[in-house]
Amino acid sequence: MAQWTFLTHHAHVLLAVAQNNDAAVRDIAAVVGVTPRSALTILNDLESAGYLEREKRGRRNHYVLHADRPLRHPSNAAHTVDDLIRALLDIT
Repeated sequence: MAQWTFLTHHAHVLLAVAQNNDAAVRDIAAVVGVTPRSALTILNDLESAGYLEREKRGRRNHYVLHADRPLRHPSNAAHTVDDLIRALLDIT
């Protein structure tokens, strides 16, 4: 039987970045359970949709989340990225 989860890989990557905005792509991939290539594709999706920005810091990236952005699905559009992060992570 195939396994499924309540959150998409995009949501998991977003949460991983919220937990560590200096994480390397390979570390984000390991947390989410996808390949580094998939994690990079998802990061690109999130960046082009305006949910995060990448800042180059030396040889690494630093991610800036735009937590005020609304969630994409119409039934969740009244909620923001910050609402999702606060609901699922112990971040103060």
